[in-house]
Amino acid sequence: MMSVDPFQIPHRNLRRPMYCDVGWDPPPYGGGLPDARHGDPFSVLGAHVDASGQRWLRCFQPGARAALAVDVSSGQPLSLLTQLHPDGVFEGMLGSAAGTHRLQFTWADGSVSTVDDPYRFPPVLGELDVWLLAEGRHKRLFEKLGAHALTLDGVAGTAFAVWAPNARRVAVVGDFNHWDERRHPMRLRRECGVWEIFLPHVTPGDLYKYEVKGADGALHLKADPIALRAELRPQTASVVQALLPVVPPSDARRAANGFAAPISIYEVHLGSWRRVPEEGDRWLTYRELADQLVPYARDIRSVLEGGGP
Repeated sequence: MMSVDPFQIPHRNLRRPMYCDVGWDPPPYGGGLPDARHGDPFSVLGAHVDASGQRWLRCFQPGARAALAVDVSSGQPLSLLTQLHPDGVFEGMLGSAAGTHRLQFTWADGSVSTVDDPYRFPPVLGELDVWLLAEGRHKRLFEKLGAHALTLDGVAGTAFAVWAPNARRVAVVGDFNHWDERRHPMRLRRECGVWEIFLPHVTPGDLYKYEVKGADGALHLKADPIALRAELRPQTASVVQALLPVVPPSDARRAANGFAAPISIYEVHLGSWRRVPEEGDRWLTYRELADQLVPYARDIRSVLEGGGP
């Protein structure tokens, strides 16, 4: 991908944009983005078509000095974007031709970075997922909610989804955006109350949380309730983690898991069941629990059934 300095490009080779009215605030046209109060960012960010058929592009990147839309395939400039707000709201015309864009930002120190626009990607959840979530009948939530590394439209990244039907606004924050709640507000799937977004180039191991603005306007920084991994105490961030590969069940496991098979339920508090006193009375790791707790539960079952230890 070639790097282009927008200050060295003759404007005659680009479409110099004019402001397209979308019902934003009066000048300087922040649209509620700079102060993190816009509840529907996908309605104003990304590419949109106006009444005349022209495509307009808007983006928000706090701290950027200039923004340029470039073609994904060639890296050639498409439009030098006009700065609508000093905090980093930009807009420009892309014309009527369809195409895929990336964003190139110039920073105060003169450095340039090119990124994929999160607001050009389609919804993450499929229609069947939305339907089942709305009915409360989705049986594999761990595969759809939370954070999942995937490739969307040929771009590697992570899809985030969290159920918060009464929230006024939800944003993903993490190391990848300097924990800045303004940068990645999410899309609300009103049909099921889930907020979602696909963030390019976020990878397993990255830390994240959700900033949630409740119905009362209060802000809450929340760990992901369906995260596949979390930081070790006393830290509390969630961690992007890939699902483990599916292991085909054996015939014995398939029979034991049958709906008509008998079931015994045991409950235990892992933190207090057993500790390691010689190492500061620490908790057991999950690996240690697997080695110790499973045989312990098996012995209890044997005693209850009268077979002795």
